[in-house]
Amino acid sequence: MTPPSSSPPSNRPPPGSRPPSELPDDRFSEWPTASTSRFGSIPSAARRSFEDYSLADLEAIRLLLRGGSIIDWHRLNFSGMEEVHLFLRAHEIAPEEAADMARAEAVKNAAISYLRRNFDFPIPKAVATMALPDLLMLASGKGHRQLCACTILKVMHVIHHMEARELLFTLPISDEDVFHLVETKVYRVIGDMLARGFPIVEFIGGRKNKDSLYTKLMSKPEVTAAQIYDKLRFRIVTREPDDVFAILRHLVHHVFPFNYVIPGESTNTIFNFRSFCDSFPALEKLTHQTQFPVNFEDHEANKMENAFSSSSYRVVHFVVDMPIRLPEAMVRSAPPAAWALGPVIFSQTEFQILDHQNDRDNEMGPASHDAYKQRQKLAVMRRLKLGRGNRRTATSQATDMMATDYSGSDEASLSDPEEKASQDASSDEE
Repeated sequence: MTPPSSSPPSNRPPPGSRPPSELPDDRFSEWPTASTSRFGSIPSAARRSFEDYSLADLEAIRLLLRGGSIIDWHRLNFSGMEEVHLFLRAHEIAPEEAADMARAEAVKNAAISYLRRNFDFPIPKAVATMALPDLLMLASGKGHRQLCACTILKVMHVIHHMEARELLFTLPISDEDVFHLVETKVYRVIGDMLARGFPIVEFIGGRKNKDSLYTKLMSKPEVTAAQIYDKLRFRIVTREPDDVFAILRHLVHHVFPFNYVIPGESTNTIFNFRSFCDSFPALEKLTHQTQFPVNFEDHEANKMENAFSSSSYRVVHFVVDMPIRLPEAMVRSAPPAAWALGPVIFSQTEFQILDHQNDRDNEMGPASHDAYKQRQKLAVMRRLKLGRGNRRTATSQATDMMATDYSGSDEASLSDPEEKASQDASSDEE
């Protein structure tokens, strides 16, 4: 058996850029000067018109904003092979590469075998023998065969993801190496967006330093190291709130496929999906064709779930498992038994997107990063000193802390009677 073909990816950063180094605090590191961008004016031609948005675009953006799962969808919305090929390339799958199509065929056959083996699911031969691009188009249609195509694709989604994870575990590759591949891919795409005049006024990327990771793990009792999603994260600031859609659309086309957003990890506190779409005739027309009711988000809790974030904090935040195509040398370093798993791995990556005005507002008062870190550290110190027991939850403690003026020392905010009693007892013992 020979290792799968893995042409060197074109994930080259803009000239002069390099991966950011670790930071002394929890802020995002900035690109080197050659790659950092703060534009005073953006050509009007760079602003995307919603007139050319397809239903597939709108559904993809909506999934990112909601943090939903593709498994809950009942159809796709591709209008032609151009959209299908764009979707496949976002997966790091090249439709013109025989090796990539052979890998896709193997995953499809595994999905069909699973469905027949466990559910005795009937699949017409004409559907079972379809190539992946044709299957994606069929899933965008109607009828029984469309249902079969969707069902197969959902299982393929899971199998491909699991086998890519298995490949990563077999490789002699560090987190540092994986992060470098992710950063290179993102830098290349963002560099191209800047060159084309996208309304980006600031782009910052960075890795969470170890002290920040330790603090985060201790601030949330339910979180384990495997659930830290923001070891690697990117932040994009646009000129106006309306520009967020254009950024999301381009990222979905060129950085990550929408189906690998992590369910339950999205926050959208900038705009209401229904109201935003109603403001633009082209989008409002598409909402009548979406598979979920246009007011679906109105019945979901779409708020900042982080207990230490202020209710006034405004951001579009989500986490994706980003597909990364490995360089040929890395693929060859895998054990021969792993060669059938393909050349693609995944890396969980956080994105924050917001407009310039909200970015400025977020740095004032309780929504500021300094206030956020103060609340988080105080909660960790309480937990380390006193444990939890029957005490109030971290959320209620954080709410109390947000009502406090953080201008003094840590001791000044230790106002809980139990903590004072504990401190007094400790003093007596001493």
